[in-house]
Amino acid sequence: MRRFILLTPVALLLAAIVVILATEYVVARPSRRAKDVAYVPASAPDFDRERHILDVYSPKKKAATAAGCPVVLFIHGGSWTSGSKNIYTFIGRRLAKQGVVAVLINYRLAPPVHVPEQAADCARALAWTVQNIKQYGGDPARVFVMGHSAGGGLAALLAIDDALLAAHGLPQNPVRGAIMDDPAGLDMYSYLKEMKYEGDQQYLVPFGNDPAVWKQQSPIYKIRPGIPPFLFYIGGETYPSISGSSGRFRDRLKAIGQPAPYTIIPGRHHIPMVLQLYWKDNIIYQGLLKMVGA
Repeated sequence: MRRFILLTPVALLLAAIVVILATEYVVARPSRRAKDVAYVPASAPDFDRERHILDVYSPKKKAATAAGCPVVLFIHGGSWTSGSKNIYTFIGRRLAKQGVVAVLINYRLAPPVHVPEQAADCARALAWTVQNIKQYGGDPARVFVMGHSAGGGLAALLAIDDALLAAHGLPQNPVRGAIMDDPAGLDMYSYLKEMKYEGDQQYLVPFGNDPAVWKQQSPIYKIRPGIPPFLFYIGGETYPSISGSSGRFRDRLKAIGQPAPYTIIPGRHHIPMVLQLYWKDNIIYQGLLKMVGA
């Protein structure tokens, strides 16, 4: 199947997650979890008690420095229409076990909101993280973003869209690096203009019908000197649109003098690219830990 995707086989993902969660409780979990913390004030007119929440996973061992541990904010995928932080508890625990404070977030889904509102939610979660993570053992000066699938595109926006962050309480971009796990949405402008795969109309639900919005929400058009470093992991058997847009993103980074480590993992399809994060010695964690300095 050569369609764009994302998490179209949701049943496959959920079945695999059930198996993972069933064994999670027999695995040592040296972490503390603060669950369902609101990152938007309940008094806000658009507050969503199910989507404007996040979990924080902190190492039980004290950080080696007084400043605290590095922080990774993880954004889930799901075609911008599905998904939950609760599916990815194993990522929070694996990161905490390796000396990283992990922040796993929910954000509002389409419909009824669209990608600009989702990006705004992610920016608000990032602002909350910078302002509050110290009390969870994290270093607000070492915040990184990570995402899989649609979450990868949203994470890329946080890394390079300073105007988005400034509109939501962050006059200075705090992101020190971005880890892309088979990211989608890096260039939805080109993708939605071409509409060359069966079922592509479904992505008009989260992105709408305005090409100007498609471009505004496509991180590839915001690349410029001075943005934080990117780290790419791409499945060797992933969807052509993901490998293609990721390759073009990497090439644009190179054009501004910013090489981006780009690893293709042979034999991996799109969903296994996130499921492999169940194992703490996974190649993605190896690169991530090096980037964040854990």
